[in-house]
Amino acid sequence: MKPDPIVGRGTTLHQWQNSRHLAELDSIDILSLVPPGSRAVVIAPHPDDEVLGCGGLLQLLATAGRALQLISVTDGSASHPGSARWPVERLSVVRPQESAEALRRLGLPMHRVKWLRGGFPDTQVAAREAELSEFIARYLQPGDVLFTTWCEDGHCDHEAVGRASLEAARRTGLVCHELPVWTWHWASPEDASVPWQRARKICLTPAQVARKRHAVHAFASQLEGDPDAGLSPVLAPWVLDRLLQPFEVVFL
Repeated sequence: MKPDPIVGRGTTLHQWQNSRHLAELDSIDILSLVPPGSRAVVIAPHPDDEVLGCGGLLQLLATAGRALQLISVTDGSASHPGSARWPVERLSVVRPQESAEALRRLGLPMHRVKWLRGGFPDTQVAAREAELSEFIARYLQPGDVLFTTWCEDGHCDHEAVGRASLEAARRTGLVCHELPVWTWHWASPEDASVPWQRARKICLTPAQVARKRHAVHAFASQLEGDPDAGLSPVLAPWVLDRLLQPFEVVFL
């Protein structure tokens, strides 16, 4: 098993803001990736990844009237291991509720987006990767465009979901694009392991970033740690700073 790269505070926002690679990225119109009549399928490892990775993208697609399908692979119940305040039983209920509220804050209430919960075990997705790929493929339609976490993102579930989504797309003849989430934590701005040649920037307005920020703050469980269990917040302020820049990145 490779070491966990998601440790410490990670790469600072200032470092990313001074990144040559980010500065040189070409911008892309998300509507060119999801043409009229196509449906965007966002496959999130945990409730919150759909907002953290592509909350702006979702706003742009919804405003343009594109059909949206969200697949939450797990219920995120393992985010606070050993916590009495946030036990598995509580998180499995609360985290999907937080996700629904976050989507509402993005302007995507439940009647506007189809939402499917996979119920796969948090932190154990890789053990059932083939099953997940079949599960995803079962709900795809001709013309769908998939968006999921990058298969080298640094979190075991993010990587397994990325691989399973790519395989489902391959089997159904569809296109799957990847999104970095935890990459912003462990990668260096000029890191050669990041596929910058495939990266495109989706520019967001200040209003879209503000709405994304408001949505992120629906994830109360992730904004709270548990000092008694020695747990820091998953979404610490420096984590949010990196994820709330005036753009999102997609790997084509």
